[in-house]
Amino acid sequence: MRPISLRVRLTVVYGALFLLAGLVLLGVTYLLFNQEVTRIFENKYGDPDGGDGRNRRFLSIMLDGVPLSPEASLALIRQQEEELRSAALTSLIVQGVIALAVVGALAFGLGWLVAGRVLAPLHRVTATARRIAAAPIADRGLAARIALEGPLDEVKELADTFDTMVERLAHSFDGQRRFVANASHELRTPLTLNRALVELAMHRRTASTDVKQLGESLLEINARHERLISGLLLLARAEHEIADRSQVDLADVVTHVVGQTAPEAEQEKVTVHEEAFPAPTSGDALLLERLVMNLVENGIRHNTHDGTGWVRVSSRTAAGGQVTVTVTNTGPAVPPYDIPELFKPFRKLGGDRLVTGKSAGLGLSIVRSVARAHGGDVVARPREGGGLIVTAMLPRATTWNP
Repeated sequence: MRPISLRVRLTVVYGALFLLAGLVLLGVTYLLFNQEVTRIFENKYGDPDGGDGRNRRFLSIMLDGVPLSPEASLALIRQQEEELRSAALTSLIVQGVIALAVVGALAFGLGWLVAGRVLAPLHRVTATARRIAAAPIADRGLAARIALEGPLDEVKELADTFDTMVERLAHSFDGQRRFVANASHELRTPLTLNRALVELAMHRRTASTDVKQLGESLLEINARHERLISGLLLLARAEHEIADRSQVDLADVVTHVVGQTAPEAEQEKVTVHEEAFPAPTSGDALLLERLVMNLVENGIRHNTHDGTGWVRVSSRTAAGGQVTVTVTNTGPAVPPYDIPELFKPFRKLGGDRLVTGKSAGLGLSIVRSVARAHGGDVVARPREGGGLIVTAMLPRATTWNP
């Protein structure tokens, strides 16, 4: 059951209070009228034997030409008093209720308009919060502000507090990105120096076999750390919205990536099939190349390596103003509930942390960040028989000049 909105509740409360006040007013009006009628008749035509010591008027009323006694005259006046009181009661009840119903309907309408106007700033707060929550990346929508104008009341105080909170969150995310980027950049220099020193020691004439074997192990570890740092830098870069865009055909990117990964596919005994159909989009060409590269490398590395494994890479223009790159691969079965873990940094199946010689555990995280930075997204689902089907969706270029 859909809950009743606050605007409806405020309108009902406003209208109900108005109707209650109208009913009380009608009741008070009738009581005052009844009291006044009684007072007038008692003062003018009171009972001469009332015992209050006041002089009363004695009436003699002619009815159809026949004079009535004072008692009969007073009884007739009492009858007229009751008829007047009954007519007044009927008029107040019927006409008053009709008038109250009409004015009450107007009050409900006015209450609806007033409630909408009062709640309009809250709707702005809600709309801004929803835009932030719907942002593809956690900090992508933090540039939104309510910026409510008007008197400093409770609603404006709420909106200003919300803006302050969002601004602090944005500064926090920016600081975190800068820290990751700066730290990764600073770590590149010692790693490069380590690699140079190890290579120098390995290539000395006096280097023994043990030294060379140790050098190869150190170079492998160093290369692993370099890939990790490069991945962190790329991830930090991909989480920024792309401002400088250029035209990119994903078909060309797919062809280029398939050629680049051919040696690794041959080494892993995996066959790569290419289906490059035109898929025009716009964005950062290097980041889009990395997106496709990571998908293909992921399909090659997490595959069967007995000569029967394959990877199919396809690009095409889809319905709804989108272009897609889909990578399908054979491999071990992937439970559907484990797929969200694959898009988290340093994760593999089962939720364990992963940093291997060939992978820093950032591949699919970078894919999702790049896709969302370009206004798209990426989805994955298990392939029947094992492996994955991963599809990256990007906006189609509105204008294309080949």
